[in-house]
Amino acid sequence: MKQRVVSGMRPSGRLHIGHYHGVLENWVKMQDSYDCFFFVADWHSLTTEYADTSGIAQSTREMVLDWVAFGLDPQKCVVFRQSLVPHHSELNLILSMITPVSWLERNPTYKEMLDNIEARDLTTFGFLGYPVLMAADIILYKATRVPVGHDQLPHLEITREIARRFNHLYGEVFPEPEALLTETPKLPGLDGRKMSKSYNNSIYLSDSAEESSKKIMGMMTDPARVRRNDPGDPEICVAFNLHRLYVPEEKLAEIMPACRTAGIGCVECKKILVTCMNERLAPFRTKREELAANPGFIDDLLQDGSRRASQISDAVMAEVRTALKF
Repeated sequence: MKQRVVSGMRPSGRLHIGHYHGVLENWVKMQDSYDCFFFVADWHSLTTEYADTSGIAQSTREMVLDWVAFGLDPQKCVVFRQSLVPHHSELNLILSMITPVSWLERNPTYKEMLDNIEARDLTTFGFLGYPVLMAADIILYKATRVPVGHDQLPHLEITREIARRFNHLYGEVFPEPEALLTETPKLPGLDGRKMSKSYNNSIYLSDSAEESSKKIMGMMTDPARVRRNDPGDPEICVAFNLHRLYVPEEKLAEIMPACRTAGIGCVECKKILVTCMNERLAPFRTKREELAANPGFIDDLLQDGSRRASQISDAVMAEVRTALKF
């Protein structure tokens, strides 16, 4: 029996290459080794975007197009929409009855976002309780592994604590999911800050070859290299983070010493990156265009995946109701 993996993404806008290398690429690798459930976390979007929900549906379609174009195979994994499986909200309600408020208040992300996001009122019941919904998402399918980076381990521990508390109160129903630690390369955006839609500094998976080329040619490099004949340092060059991902090792071995001795300029170096990146992304872009040409493809895929997910969750919720003596 394969171990079961559950993971999701919020439909909060277009995916960029940081999402691909940080999450999606790992998902694609997992689908051959695990029993995978990957979902659109649209209920989670409401925790911060409750005042304007107009973009969630379109973001969902665009995001799932990226998922499939970049390698997720609905024949190998279950791809579904959270809000189409009512058991997520039902189990969330049940778990919220047994989760101490102190567990939620110590959540580091909760504190960080309250301190740093001033444009939206996040002092809501839903935002405080989003780790409970996350726990419901995971244990509803009796996941045994959850792909996370090291910085996300505290979030998973809350899920484990909630599952443990339910089992203590009502009997063993849920396994305590363990972390499946994944490598998450930190990709800076075009300006050196974190790649983010909010900063308008991203290269999107849906960008054309021309769009991504233009962005890379304007990308920040080594801030200390002012003139062409100044020696550069690849270790502090913003663009070189992308070179490591897209340029073959043998070519990197040529570029690095040439940069340090001013044997190659930033413009020429970025042209090499443009060529290598566009060659690698070309098959994905072609597939995305083909999928997008069928307007009903994503709706049908999510309906079918949500039906398959519901078959699993229905059986689990029957166990939950039995444990509750309902």
